[in-house]
Amino acid sequence: MIRNAQVKIKYLTQKETKALFNAIENSCTAHSIRDLAIFRVAYRCGLRVSEISMLKLENYNMDKGQIYCMRLKGSNNNTLRLDEKAKDALDRYIHENNIVSDSQVLFTSQKNNPISRQTLDYLMKKYCSLAGIEDKSKYHFHALKHTTAVHLAECDMDIKELQWWLGHKSVSNTEVYFQFTTKQQDKMYEKLKGKTEIV
Repeated sequence: MIRNAQVKIKYLTQKETKALFNAIENSCTAHSIRDLAIFRVAYRCGLRVSEISMLKLENYNMDKGQIYCMRLKGSNNNTLRLDEKAKDALDRYIHENNIVSDSQVLFTSQKNNPISRQTLDYLMKKYCSLAGIEDKSKYHFHALKHTTAVHLAECDMDIKELQWWLGHKSVSNTEVYFQFTTKQQDKMYEKLKGKTEIV
């Protein structure tokens, strides 16, 4: 079961992710500030489409730069600290759009509705194309959550830490991401060096 799930995982490489954010920053459209905030927050926190669309101002502690992530699909809610780029993008978006009500949805469409899955998938397709990402199977917003997980695994985060970060209730949901990085394996072999050789 897990093996089949692994095959279907699509994620962006570090280089592709950088190109994606550059494409958003350089797009200079009416919604580029909103889009940058969406993509930065989603990438930092590993959020699903539905989780991004229901974020409200009350979920964001601007002073501490923390987001309370309400996870769906049986996952555990958690609070994550934004990195500097994600915080700057979100603060700028909130300020420029004069979002002041705690109950106000952060990310909305032109009709002031919570941003939809269709819109986020469209934006992912648009910016991946602008970034020159060739593999079109990655042109779905959910690929950003997989990207977060793989990149965190590449940063030597252990499986329990990654499980907590992504809000997974079962560690088996987290394990699949470690197939994409050799760093954990390298650390394991390093621990064994000099201790298991047969004389």
